[in-house]
Order: sequence, then structure tokens, then C-alpha cells
Amino acid sequence: MMPKLFLSLSAAVGVAALGLSAPVAPPPHEPKGSGAQPRAITITRDILYATHGPDKLELDLAKPTTGGPFPCVVLLHGGAWKTGHRRDLSIGSRDGQGTPTPSVMEQFAQQGYVAAAVSYRLAPKHRFPAQIQDARAAVRYLRANAQKWNIDREKFAAVGFSAGGHLALLLGLADRVDGWDVGENLQESSRVQCVVDFFGPTDLSLYANSPGLEDSYMVPVFGPECKKDPKIYQTASPLNYVTAKAPPVLIFHGTFDLIVPIVHSENLLKKLHHVQATAQLIPLRGAGHGWNGKTLTRTIHDSLKFLDTHLKVTP
Repeated sequence: MMPKLFLSLSAAVGVAALGLSAPVAPPPHEPKGSGAQPRAITITRDILYATHGPDKLELDLAKPTTGGPFPCVVLLHGGAWKTGHRRDLSIGSRDGQGTPTPSVMEQFAQQGYVAAAVSYRLAPKHRFPAQIQDARAAVRYLRANAQKWNIDREKFAAVGFSAGGHLALLLGLADRVDGWDVGENLQESSRVQCVVDFFGPTDLSLYANSPGLEDSYMVPVFGPECKKDPKIYQTASPLNYVTAKAPPVLIFHGTFDLIVPIVHSENLLKKLHHVQATAQLIPLRGAGHGWNGKTLTRTIHDSLKFLDTHLKVTP
């Protein structure tokens, strides 16, 4: 199991990955979305979904073995846009007794979703917007190949952890932005119908008030220009894309998160409610930037209930 992340305020600036670690270790007990028994699933790995020059972008996919078509959940890992891997979400671990436990991707598939854990290009080699370009390309690929992967092409969700939560929110809130839809399958939509955000940053301009964090984590991703041009943070911040057309959003955030303070999610919630969008913030009392064990079990369970409500239940 991944150890819970504890940070002091002084240590926060020096954390190598800006926190932004997905709670990748799955819980010891499988969560149940609508109460259904876990389905048998089929897993396919290393699926090429896009190329950018020499860079080959891949995803891992799990789907129920029978039935369908099913809603699709796009899973986006954390890592400050600089580290992390799709396998953080697609490869399980072992519990304290050595028993294999299902990955996050597998848990969603067992409850009746096609779940895809997506790799995206990382900074500093690839600066933003490469990361959101790739997330959008993955959605377009999955929609273009919906029949092959047994996907209901009208029902997509984005679920992201920290930096991945930021990307999931941009998938849900930002429509056509110049330069964000590039590459293959451009005839397909990259929109998703709902979003689950685990402690993702929503207003990147807040990091301009912390020079140490800005230099260590923002500059490698957004370039040194971000320190002088406020439009760079504005363009990359999900908070600035909230409209009355926003899809349903569920947010989880620790109240003791020193890396992405909960004010990010509180401000997003206020703005979503202001335009009368469907949105809920579930604060995790005393939790920092990531959690596991029973808390992870509960938040995955709540995620599944949210997805069932918006992607499976016919109004």
C-alpha cells in the first residue's frame, strides 16, 4: 500500500512532485457503485492512441467481458504534470497479507464501465498544453473506436488525481480552445459528460504568490513566461472555463492539503453553483494531498455512485 502523504509547511516547497501523487494503492475491499457484484473484466494494455513525432502515446483499458456498450471513464494520473504513469492507476498492488488487490482502473471496470488509464506527455520536455492535448486526443480515440472497445460513445467521464484532476476539469469545462485539439480523430468530440476531480488545482495564479513553488513546479510546466504573463495561468486554469453548460462535477479534497490547498476546490464549487451547475465538494477532514485505506475505499465508492447517477440512470 502507498504510504499516506504527510507534509509540514516548510517541507511542502521541497516535495519533488508537488505532492500531486494519485492515491494509487487500491483499497483492500472493492467498492460497490450501485451495489452490483463485480463483473468479470478483460484488460488490454499498451494501446497506441496517438503519436507526436517520436512520442507514442498509450493507454491501458479494462472493460466488462460481456454485455454493453458501457460508459467510458478516462483516468488521468497525478505527478505535477512532470512525473507519474498510467500504470499508477492500471496496475494493482498487494494488501498487508500479500493478496493482490485490483487497480483503480479495474475497480471501475468491475462496476460496469470501460476504464482507460491514459499516459500523457510530461514536462519539462513537453510544456503545457501538451498534457491537455493528449487527454483530449485520448477521448477522441476512444470515441472513434467505441464499437471496438464496447463503449457508449455518448457517455464519457473524466476522473483525475491532482495534476490529472486539473486535466479532467479542463476536459469537462473547456470546449474548443485554440491549439488544444491536434493530431488524430479530429472529427470526434473530446467532451466528457461528467467529471470526478481528486484534489486538482483549479486556479494556477495562486502559485504566483509562492516564488519557491512557482519556480520549482510552475516554470517547468508553463515556461518562465508564466511569471510575467498572467494570461498563461488564466488559460490553463479550470476556474476560468466555468459556464452554465458545465457538466456535473464531483470533487474530493483534503482539508490539510498543503500542496493544493482546498481553497482551489472551494472557489471552483462557488463558481459552479453561481451558474447553477451540478457540483459537489466532499472535504476529507484532516487529509492531506492523497489518502488510502478506508478513506480511498469510500471515495471510490462515492465516485461510482456519482457516475452511476449521471451515466447509467436514464432521467
